[in-house]
Amino acid sequence: MTTQPTERTPITSAADIDLNDWNFWGRPDEEREHAFRLLRDLDKPAFFPEPEFSLGGVTGPGYHALVRHADILEASRNPEVFCSGDGGATNIPDLPAEFAEYFGSMINMDDPRHARLRRIVSRAFTPRMIKQFESDVDAAASRIVDELLETGPGCDFVTEVAAKLPLKIICDMMGIPEKDYQFVFDRSNIVLGATDPEYVSDREDIADALLTAGMELQQLVQDLAALRMETPTDDLTSSLVNANIDGERLTAQELGSFFILLVVAGNETTRNAISHGMRLLTLNPEQRRLWLEDFEGRAPRAIEEIVRLAAPVNYMRRKVTRDHEMNGNLYRKGEKVLLYYWAANRDERVFDDPLRFDILRDPNPHVGFGGPGPHFCLGAHLARREITAMFRELLRRVPQIEAGEPERLLSSFINGIKHMPCEF
Repeated sequence: MTTQPTERTPITSAADIDLNDWNFWGRPDEEREHAFRLLRDLDKPAFFPEPEFSLGGVTGPGYHALVRHADILEASRNPEVFCSGDGGATNIPDLPAEFAEYFGSMINMDDPRHARLRRIVSRAFTPRMIKQFESDVDAAASRIVDELLETGPGCDFVTEVAAKLPLKIICDMMGIPEKDYQFVFDRSNIVLGATDPEYVSDREDIADALLTAGMELQQLVQDLAALRMETPTDDLTSSLVNANIDGERLTAQELGSFFILLVVAGNETTRNAISHGMRLLTLNPEQRRLWLEDFEGRAPRAIEEIVRLAAPVNYMRRKVTRDHEMNGNLYRKGEKVLLYYWAANRDERVFDDPLRFDILRDPNPHVGFGGPGPHFCLGAHLARREITAMFRELLRRVPQIEAGEPERLLSSFINGIKHMPCEF
């Protein structure tokens, strides 16, 4: 990545935009929204060289930035052309081989391997299974607000509220004991926040920090899996290591990689959606009042609108498997494209007044859970349930709670909030 300059230069045209510049991802929302609108207005997707920082992998020639809703939908629906498995989906340069042991989850795979793994683990994420977790989610959200009220009117909303619910639910699903919650939380911060100096102070140490965090998370769940093979319980780890599903089960390495994906995707992204949602409700008090008038009736659309504007994952990467024309533009075999969900969710071709927070917005075809196709978020039902439960407790019991200025995660991949003061 380009080093951060001392002052931000104004963005007046698409030529001023460098998506590889750390300073770009530190800009306020309104500046990034302006930049992506300029990119959407181009005749064809902008092309950027790959960043110099590559975790030891081979830096390729560059990537096309897909920022229009229509492009992301079509690319997502064509995984045979826009593949995830050749070098990985969560990084721009190809993922080095040594990272595959820990981060080679199904998100970085194509069919048939992707279909096999998703078939095994998807049993835990059906609406019927999520229904079984409802009472646990509601009880956990209630307990978090109990603690919030006990500690007083000032707190860090991210660490004291938003992060606690998904962390507890994911750990409880897997059977991770409460004593290890902080361990999981800290390692997941490194996995998704390694480019932020708060989590890894020296950029030269990023690769080592990622590998260490991945190794430690994998070891945690593999140790638990060994116990569950001897003494099964009713948690997800027991199910995955003891039961054949259509004659298939996860290997130890696959279980470790799945756990890393689960705690990162299921924990970090949901906490960011809750954090962004609290900030949106603070900045739009009329929407808060509207929701309070009929919380249950308006919750489904409100949650979708929060996820649309939060777009916790900025992008996923794909590699082109053959020459292909899409929406009038030609993509060559071997080229890379980045699917910028955050930008697509603000596409004025699809969303009326896209920067407006509107909890009654309908239709709302956002891609905050990923685009359509095999890589649509497996935990979307659970995420919706958690976000709903958290805001039900907050708006019912602390209706005047307000969030202050957020401290953003310095990352091109995750649209994260690290810390955010709250008052009530």
